[in-house]
Amino acid sequence: MDLSPPTATQTTALQQIEQLLAVARSGKMELPVLMDRAGALQAAGLGEAAALLYQNWIVATPSPFRHVACFNWGALLGNLKKHEQAEAAYRLALSMAPTFAQAHLNLGHQLEHLGRHEEALAEWQGVIDQELPKLPEHPDSLDLVLHAMNNSARMLETQKRYAEAQALMRRSLELKPTQGDVAQHYVHIRQKQCDWPVYQPVGEVTHNQLLVSTSLLAMLSETDDPALQLMAAQRFVHEKVVKYTEQPFHKRFGAKREGKIKIGYLSGDLCMHAVGLLTAELFELHDKERFEVHAFCWSRDDGTPLRARILGSMDQHTRLHGVDDLTAAKLIAEAGIDVLVDLQGLTSGARPNILAYRGAPIQVSYLGLPATSALPGVDWIIADRFVMPPEYLPYCTERPIYLPHSYQVSDRKREVGAMPTRAANGLPEDAFVFCSFNNNHKYSEEMFSSWMRIVHAVPGSVLWLLADNEWAKANMLRVAAEHGVSAERLIFAPRAQPQDYLARFQLADLFLDSFPYNGGTTASDCLWMGTPILTRSGRSYISRMAGSLLSAVGLPDLITFSLPEYEQRAIQIGSNPARAASYKRYLREQGHQSHLFDMPATVRSMEDEFERLALEHRQRR
Repeated sequence: MDLSPPTATQTTALQQIEQLLAVARSGKMELPVLMDRAGALQAAGLGEAAALLYQNWIVATPSPFRHVACFNWGALLGNLKKHEQAEAAYRLALSMAPTFAQAHLNLGHQLEHLGRHEEALAEWQGVIDQELPKLPEHPDSLDLVLHAMNNSARMLETQKRYAEAQALMRRSLELKPTQGDVAQHYVHIRQKQCDWPVYQPVGEVTHNQLLVSTSLLAMLSETDDPALQLMAAQRFVHEKVVKYTEQPFHKRFGAKREGKIKIGYLSGDLCMHAVGLLTAELFELHDKERFEVHAFCWSRDDGTPLRARILGSMDQHTRLHGVDDLTAAKLIAEAGIDVLVDLQGLTSGARPNILAYRGAPIQVSYLGLPATSALPGVDWIIADRFVMPPEYLPYCTERPIYLPHSYQVSDRKREVGAMPTRAANGLPEDAFVFCSFNNNHKYSEEMFSSWMRIVHAVPGSVLWLLADNEWAKANMLRVAAEHGVSAERLIFAPRAQPQDYLARFQLADLFLDSFPYNGGTTASDCLWMGTPILTRSGRSYISRMAGSLLSAVGLPDLITFSLPEYEQRAIQIGSNPARAASYKRYLREQGHQSHLFDMPATVRSMEDEFERLALEHRQRR
């Protein structure tokens, strides 16, 4: 704590604030003057003083506009993250003006921050009920209704109340079709529910408008067309990413780069997450004689051994939670990072603006987004020649750093649970078990229909699936019935702890990969546990991931390149269980010794490329 006496400037500022408070307490300050002075204080970074000014004015001034002052007071308190006090301010405003819709909306946000979700939803529903009947005669009500609907839909989606969320999104788009963000969520929530066809027009919103509004993550599940994927990435960058054209931060703030090469990993997923599960051994295997390894992360502290293991393998860890993007980029530059590896891309929780400021001279995309990000701060992407063939390169803004066998690292120390039984998992003992444990949003209508034809063609076979939610399960069962596949032939697995999830792969005979969004971590887990995967490879990085893994593990004959070939191969293997057993025997006896799981060699190859790029840059300076 700084106990030094205030400077003359600080003393003058304190005196001015006290004078303002005295006028506010007198009851003689006009509301416009109050708002002007409070705004000036807030602009000067004195939010606490601005809130105190409102508080004193409200107590002392019997104005008919006190509810407006209370609203502004609540907004200030909310910005200061004083959510309980903000709630009280909004409730005071509403005690004076019960139909003050904006106060109900903001009160809902404070209740959300306080974890009182049902109360927040009730506030927003009240606004909908109050303002919707006023349309179209009162067009100002439209923004209030849309605000309430869209935030309710967002909250319901996070609670996995997908049907309610989707209904609100549809109503919102019917009222105002030109809401790109709402259309984006509408597409993805249909994917999560396997609500096919995903591009279901609503109101005046056409198929093409939904396509253009599709997020990159959702686009990866919809098509292997690299041009459409690039379009989705570029749209996000255009709308959301800062346009920084000044001197890169690594030049403005960077320390002199000498000695060991410094590698920084940028991520919000260095915890119990697919990225964390894949990368733990990568960090441990870095050659600390040649490299200094830093983590720059805003990952949740989930208390897991995995999180502790990841951070324990770092030379330095800089926590970026609560640190703004500009400051984060400056910290990276000041640390003298040579190579910054972004493990997030444009996935959930990403902070692409950190990369836009270019805190490191070499910035590389890896794992989190197996596609082009179109981010102006990212020049390289780690790949192999299978996932990024020459014909794919024109659709990527990054240049490839090719690893010799497969792009993917994994963890050979992953914990495996006890061997389960088929009976305990609801599987028939003598059936051929196809499985697919990818997330439901990766299931396309085309591929699921293909799986139904495969199951129908292999007598007695079953398909073992994850069901992320009740709507996805219901929609899958509906499509199964349309293909003449009875409900008992689809067996739905619940979520499980990582070690138990790994163990149950051993019960399946053949994993059916999704397309165009292949399995990544899931495919690695499956092969590590000795279960073969049948994949279909397409035109994009993400649609060729499992093919890369199968090539490196020594099973290229399980890679197909068209839907008819995929179906034919699956039916052949399902009709000949001995063939599946031979694949399992090969993986059990030789899989762990293959190139795919030779992590020391993979890490050395990656390090050699990082060192080459870093030294080239150092020599140019």
